[in-house]
Amino acid sequence: MARTGAAALVAALLAACAPGTTAAPGSSGAAGPTATASATASATASSTPSPSQSASPSPHDEGPGTPTPAAPSATATPVPPAPPAPTPLPTAAPPEAAPAPPPEPAPLRRGDEGEAVLALQTRLAALGYFLPESDGRFGAATQQAVWALQKAAGLDRDGLVGPATKAALDAGTVPTPRTTSGRAIEVDLDAQLLLAVDDGVVTRVVNASSGNGERYEALGRPQRATTPTGDYAVVRQVDGMHESTLELGSMYRPKYFRGGWAVHGSGSIPPWPASHGCVRVSNAAMDWVWDAWGAPLGTAVHVY
Repeated sequence: MARTGAAALVAALLAACAPGTTAAPGSSGAAGPTATASATASATASSTPSPSQSASPSPHDEGPGTPTPAAPSATATPVPPAPPAPTPLPTAAPPEAAPAPPPEPAPLRRGDEGEAVLALQTRLAALGYFLPESDGRFGAATQQAVWALQKAAGLDRDGLVGPATKAALDAGTVPTPRTTSGRAIEVDLDAQLLLAVDDGVVTRVVNASSGNGERYEALGRPQRATTPTGDYAVVRQVDGMHESTLELGSMYRPKYFRGGWAVHGSGSIPPWPASHGCVRVSNAAMDWVWDAWGAPLGTAVHVY
């Protein structure tokens, strides 16, 4: 009996000293076989490290002087740098609208007055277009000279000094005569112009109107209003107003070159053919032929 009691005491002391066991208060110091087995299992489990304990050792488990290995860091995949943002192209400013050209000046016309008309008259006279005077007034005589310029330039015969007529004026447009020597009267039926020519040089350009080609009746006989072409000479003249023997009206200071055909003054000289066959010019132009230029009997007359 004494040996049995001693063994039990030793077992109780060992159980009390085993880690992780605590005797419940009020319990007896003696432990049964079940308690011993539990204590032994607990001791065994406590002494065996768990995987989590092995992966994360306590600092007290490190040996002296042994560095703690750094946890391996994950290798980052290099990220390529973002491409630079494209530099925006400068926005082109909208083109400025071209300035509107200045309006064309209104064409000069009959009835106008002023410096522009005076400049027109001066230029016409310098080129040889017949004008009795330059007074800054756009009257009938200036209109006759403008018509003559437009005829020489092949322009519309509207009597207005617009861009085309102004260009012909600036260019110095003058018709070319056909005679080369002596004094002559030339009548261009296509252009409806009379030229006073001296030795191949045009002295004056005069607006004229010839036969219109229409049929008419004179002294009971049918006639056609034509102007004959050819080379003639002044064969007769009347210094004054003369009444037509065919009862066709008055002729101012006529110079006859063939039968009843003559160059004479009239109060109506449109820019187109309008006569019965004679060559009409203004009364002022006929005065110039008689008094200033002179076309005596025998002066050559060329009609073409």
